[in-house]
Amino acid sequence: MAGSLPSVLVRSRRCTRTPPRSHGPIDTYEKEDEEKKMTDREQYTPGPMTAEVEKNGESWALVLTKDLRHSPDKVWDALTDPAQLREWAPFDADGNMGAEGNTVKLTTVGAPQLHVTETKVTRADKPELLEYTWGGFDMRWKLEPAGNGTRLTLWTNIARPFIAMGAAGWHICLDVLDHMLDGDPLGRIVGPDAMHFAPWQKLNEQYSQQFGIEKPKW
Repeated sequence: MAGSLPSVLVRSRRCTRTPPRSHGPIDTYEKEDEEKKMTDREQYTPGPMTAEVEKNGESWALVLTKDLRHSPDKVWDALTDPAQLREWAPFDADGNMGAEGNTVKLTTVGAPQLHVTETKVTRADKPELLEYTWGGFDMRWKLEPAGNGTRLTLWTNIARPFIAMGAAGWHICLDVLDHMLDGDPLGRIVGPDAMHFAPWQKLNEQYSQQFGIEKPKW
């Protein structure tokens, strides 16, 4: 958020006041961009994606697969570059995640309280495989060439009661990623913003039925 300007400017009585420079065109472009994103969100319909659950005893893992129209190199950059992560991911990163051994702090977006975790990139085979942890959960991204695009698979362990919510949240995140790569950004939709978003609610309902999981009662 931009810092606020002082409410009072002190100047000499002999000075001739210079009219402030106009930032109208820039403000107009930003306003139009935000209005376009809001309109696009209103028209947004979740895109296709495959969602599965892996169970190993008491451990549950969510596996999501989405086909993207862009090369593995371009998708890899979107998964590792902090500036691009801020456009679609549920966390902010304070460093690049594309190098094995890098230690990065991840800040969860929309958490009730500030939630920052430090992670180490345990595997980074560009542009094929990326592994790290986020808040104690393993994250594994696999990128495979698919025609002229990429088949992106996310594997992450998650607590059973929240697996449908997680599937709905990541479904929208990956859709937002897809739009961003297409040059038609929707803007990040995560945390409470996502949970109040009608498409998220519908996806949560569908995934709850698919996985046979009762939705948590808050």
